[in-house]
Amino acid sequence: MPLHLRGTRPARRSLAVAASAVLLTVVLTPMASARSDAGAASPPRASHAPRESAPVYSYDDAVRESVWVDTGLDGDRDGRTDRVAADIIRPREAEAQGRKVPVIMDASPYYSCCGRGNESQKKTYDADGRPVQFPLFYDNYFVPRGYAFVAVDLAGTNRSDGCDDVGGPSDIQSAKAVVDWLNGRAPAYTSRTGSERARATGWTTGDTGMIGKSWDGTIANGVAATGVEGLKTIVPIGAISSWYDYYFAKGAPLYDSGPEWLSHHVNSPDARARCGHVQQRLTAGAPRSGDWTPLWDARDYVPDASKVKASVFVVHGQQDLNVRAKHFGQWWDALAAHGVERKIWLSQTGHVDPFDFRRAEWVRTLHRWFDHHLLGYDNGIDREPMADIERAPDRWSTDRVWPPRATVPTTLRPGTGTAPGVGTLSLAPARPGTTETFTDDPSLSEIDWASHIDTSTPGKAGFTSRPLAKDLRLSGSATVTVTATPNTTAAHLTAVLVDLGPDTIRDYAARGEGITTLTERSCWGASTSGDSACFKETEAKTADVDFTVFSRGWADLGNWADDRRGRPLTPGKAHTITLDLAAADHVVPAGHRLALIIGGTDAGLIDPPASTTAPTLTLDLARTRAKLPVVGGAGAYLRATSGTMPHTPRKAPLDGVAEPRATTPIPFPSAGGGGLR
Repeated sequence: MPLHLRGTRPARRSLAVAASAVLLTVVLTPMASARSDAGAASPPRASHAPRESAPVYSYDDAVRESVWVDTGLDGDRDGRTDRVAADIIRPREAEAQGRKVPVIMDASPYYSCCGRGNESQKKTYDADGRPVQFPLFYDNYFVPRGYAFVAVDLAGTNRSDGCDDVGGPSDIQSAKAVVDWLNGRAPAYTSRTGSERARATGWTTGDTGMIGKSWDGTIANGVAATGVEGLKTIVPIGAISSWYDYYFAKGAPLYDSGPEWLSHHVNSPDARARCGHVQQRLTAGAPRSGDWTPLWDARDYVPDASKVKASVFVVHGQQDLNVRAKHFGQWWDALAAHGVERKIWLSQTGHVDPFDFRRAEWVRTLHRWFDHHLLGYDNGIDREPMADIERAPDRWSTDRVWPPRATVPTTLRPGTGTAPGVGTLSLAPARPGTTETFTDDPSLSEIDWASHIDTSTPGKAGFTSRPLAKDLRLSGSATVTVTATPNTTAAHLTAVLVDLGPDTIRDYAARGEGITTLTERSCWGASTSGDSACFKETEAKTADVDFTVFSRGWADLGNWADDRRGRPLTPGKAHTITLDLAAADHVVPAGHRLALIIGGTDAGLIDPPASTTAPTLTLDLARTRAKLPVVGGAGAYLRATSGTMPHTPRKAPLDGVAEPRATTPIPFPSAGGGGLR
């Protein structure tokens, strides 16, 4: 039988864990220049209303400059307000013609310490300190099309003053101040310490789009949540929406270090020497107890979704075990509640940039998105399907609205089966007094549990549906409410949803998290000798599996009475807690089964509880339930679990989902690789 995806335990990797890569400098030859826009859209149509920006400006002659924007903060306590470095590249001819251009911005802590993208590119400068290389393709592709690109060093990083505070006021103000400067509302200078002012109003419209993966996309979320004027759109890729949820899940620790480690890691050497007070504040404000403190309030952007004026294009890997899928789910739901214009791509990858798993389609889509929101072109992208979802490696479907309007929260109930720990999952509640018991084994993971779903094992309680007679789609965020009686004063809980049946999926647990990097390169824009537009191609890395874990959630049972504060448990007393599962969009095919597994420590993904005795928990099944986002609701679940299982897959479209389609053929491979940041 094929092995499941994971041959080893899932490795928890923080935002700053780097996969080293050697960056090969590529000088474009005339032939390469001819290919530089391969895969890009064609020149604009002859019309009074342009629909697409074209590469009409010289990249080689572009203005490359640096300014230092005053944030108004003194995070490093040196007696002067902090200035953050903003490296700029913009079309020279546009300014000469009196044309103002919009700005694409990536604000990052990684430009010096760790690099960006699959090849870990860093900024480089000439002998006079002028920027030479801007990481990634944004400058190469968009500057010739009439955009400026601005790469901002967060406070405390690279060439900026101040101290990095990991998503806090300094981080957010680092980028917001630049948006304010672009719109004439904040001062900037031509040097880090000088008094000569730099002004942007002569060359930019002030209209800004922020983009970035991981921490960079997180900053885009945070700046949008301030409601700053001039920020027209954001494109957060694998981004955090609440830093508490990056480190904890209702008290259960997801990482064995706190934000002080990340701050130290990205701070420049001189910032490390002067920012000890920030490190102390981060340590004190993020106790390993998992209690919610004011530090987390300042780093939670979800409550401020009502302030967001920018459109939002979310991209996330559904198997991202670094910035886990709960982040996009709760942010998406909050934005939807306030009517924010939005679009979403959900892949099967882990923490991977779409440039590295769907390259040509990504560049085309991003081009049209920025043209619409920053140049005001009526190109129809706002009227197209809201969601693109990867159903199988390189096979995508679309939805007009996401989640589909037919999605209904549907309560499924666990029940006992023919052996201890091998139960049923149905619409019918269990009889009062029905229980299942398991003992937490911190060496076991969700993969171990799912591998033995039909076997009575002491480390988990598993509940499965009947084999499905029809496809069943789950779309959105789920919760699992558990009533458990522990025999210890501390215990952790995990709930996972599993698709039981063979499949071929992206190998998200392998190096590359679903992609393999190749040696061939493709070019996306114009190049210079110091900044190549050519990047290594990739292809999907796949695995044949017997089952797929597609949604997860964790909690410390000690947070049963208060999501934000834990307390010792009373052995022998029942406690009820609700676990928030990661958002997902998954189709369980006919012939497969849907499973809910409840266990203790999910090895490799959360830490075990502080208990010298292995916790044994007794589940009250009559008071345990899963509320799942089922497309078609209870009726769809009932139809899928009734009747005769088909011998062959049906050909009709899935309920609530367009027919899967292959990625559009392109002149060179479209998949891509992603770093771990």
